[in-house]
Amino acid sequence: MFVSFPTRLRGSCCLFFVAIVVSAVFWPTDAQAIRPFITDDAHTVGEGHLQIETYWRRDRQSFQHWVLPAIGPTHWLELTLGGVHGVAPLGERPERPRYALGGPIAQGKFLLRDAVPNELPGVGIVVGGVTPGGRGGFEAPGWSGFSYLAVTQAFFKEDDLLIHGNVGVSTISAPGLDPAKVTWGIGTQVETLFDFHLIGEVFSGDPYAVRAGGAYQTGFRQIFNDHIQLDFTFGGGLWGAILPVWFSSGVRIVSHDLW
Repeated sequence: MFVSFPTRLRGSCCLFFVAIVVSAVFWPTDAQAIRPFITDDAHTVGEGHLQIETYWRRDRQSFQHWVLPAIGPTHWLELTLGGVHGVAPLGERPERPRYALGGPIAQGKFLLRDAVPNELPGVGIVVGGVTPGGRGGFEAPGWSGFSYLAVTQAFFKEDDLLIHGNVGVSTISAPGLDPAKVTWGIGTQVETLFDFHLIGEVFSGDPYAVRAGGAYQTGFRQIFNDHIQLDFTFGGGLWGAILPVWFSSGVRIVSHDLW
């Protein structure tokens, strides 16, 4: 169903959103973030903060738009609820492209230890699930769940050099698919100049995806401050269920203290 807002309300919402972004850009603080990695970090959004990660992803089969809002009830807990929509299939004649959506995806991240530069690594545990809701090819074939351990080692100053590692398991209840698979990933982020960061990772299995073999991803992240960052990446499959080459770009916005 298409919902049309009154013109005055649409204008007010746009001005409100612009004000949030401008305020975030010019409010300097230390930055920590994980988007655009598949490999997760041992970090939460923080108590009293609201976070929105949104990005598009394009490959030869589909165009995807992901929206993943999260909130920090406490310092050690982050709750995320989101999903994906877009267009699929692309380039598969005689099938015609159609609107598709999938989810929702829900997860909780529990921080056991903060990542402090040049000390022992930060540690977190993530637990979540994906419903079989949706249409057009983005829906999961059955109920699935995932859990993994996330470790982050920071070197030098904060964000100068980060190494992330994940290991876990993903399960699904669907005919013809393995009920469980091991997932893992390792990624790194290196700061260059003016908060411009190069990123790269290799991973096997995406907790949000059912059929995913080994793949790589590389690109960059521009961190303005603790509240806003932009990124661009490309990646592709390496082994197993080979993923098509993809391009992705996104934004992460984090509020100031709400409580």
